[in-house]
Amino acid sequence: MAELVMKYQQYGEYKDSGVEWLGEIPTHWEVVPIKHLAILNPKKSTLSQDLMSDECSFVPMEKLKFNSLVLDEKKVIKDVYDGYTYFENEDILVAKVTPCFENNNTTIAKDLINGVGFGSSEIFVLRVNDKVNNRYLFYRLLETIFISVATAAMTGAGGLRRVPAETINTYPIAVPDINEQTQIANFLDHETAQIDTLIEKQQILIQLLKEKRQAVISHAVTKGLNPDAPMKDSGVEWLGEVPEHWNVKSYRHASKIYRGKFGHRPRNDPAFYDGEYPFIQTGDVARAGKIIASYSQTLNEKGKSVSQLFPAGTLMMAIAANIGDTAILGFEAYAPDSVIGFKPYTGIDVEFLRYSFLAALPAFEQTSTQSSQANLNIDRVGTVKGAFPSHNEQEKIVIYLDSMLEHYRAIEVKANEQIQLMRERRTALISAAVTGKIDVRGWQGTNELVKKPSI
Repeated sequence: MAELVMKYQQYGEYKDSGVEWLGEIPTHWEVVPIKHLAILNPKKSTLSQDLMSDECSFVPMEKLKFNSLVLDEKKVIKDVYDGYTYFENEDILVAKVTPCFENNNTTIAKDLINGVGFGSSEIFVLRVNDKVNNRYLFYRLLETIFISVATAAMTGAGGLRRVPAETINTYPIAVPDINEQTQIANFLDHETAQIDTLIEKQQILIQLLKEKRQAVISHAVTKGLNPDAPMKDSGVEWLGEVPEHWNVKSYRHASKIYRGKFGHRPRNDPAFYDGEYPFIQTGDVARAGKIIASYSQTLNEKGKSVSQLFPAGTLMMAIAANIGDTAILGFEAYAPDSVIGFKPYTGIDVEFLRYSFLAALPAFEQTSTQSSQANLNIDRVGTVKGAFPSHNEQEKIVIYLDSMLEHYRAIEVKANEQIQLMRERRTALISAAVTGKIDVRGWQGTNELVKKPSI
């Protein structure tokens, strides 16, 4: 915050706001509760009855995002009038539940069908009066102290804690006159758009890195490292041409495949857990990277009697939920039937096999069952074919891929750090502007707050 304040002019005079978390504010600003500036959850009775047979935009909870609203659903107004939250164009929408609220899932409604929307009951609607600019109030609701105060006031248990309506209604904010509010909103629109553009560029870079990573793996495990090697047609669509001296064979001929097991339903029966035996699940495989070094659940003696034990060094694959995720088990552990394990036969390097699986993921997805949730099984995985060079060449490919992927990982880490720094800068800028720590009345859109990060 201090760095931002130094970049911009401050107001000439400040006064004590009388509110601990507001501190000092410009002398000409006033402190008012939000309820004096906006109606919280406007009554549906204000909606014309003539519109009941018309269509409106419909917004489930998950389609309310930070500064955006996904408008790909529509309903007839009379069908959603009861039980859903009503709003109109230019209303401010705020997610009231955790973690959506802490993620700043707040936006201004625009482009609604017939100017009307209905959505989740877990959305607060704020309709401003003529004392406040809706974009100024939108930014004010993103300010860090407001978020922390409202989060602390949440009620409920578990994952459905909610911000009380009274907390928003009575929350005091400092406001200048409407013209200055509009200037602050214009300033923040411009500056946060610059930051968001740079964040988007970093996110595109991360996506390109993931695509490059997949391409490098696929090329290495199907074409090898020698660009001059004679090639042959593998007869397998996903492999294409492979080096002449490589062997093409199904994964069941490259490795013994074991199915995990948990012979009791329901699987979450607490009588089988919290013992001394590590229990690996699909989430543990997905989070691991190359090596599974930790676990989130254990079995007791009763639990291990109904499960399948896998030795350390087993290549594990999720065949449900996180389908196709793979990692090498770093310790002896049990696993359920949503996981399968591979013990490579002689001449097959376990790390090369893992990279081969990563490249074969599209082929696995193509053969998976297409029900409400895609699943694999031992037979489907086993019938997919891979290409295998000598063990020595496999090891060289693994060393090469490890090095390349570490290089990409370092770039991705830096890109994520840049994204975090820019988000922090955006948050600090919003807070400084809407609490009067900086004076942007003379701003004309020429300020350069951020520079493109170098990678």
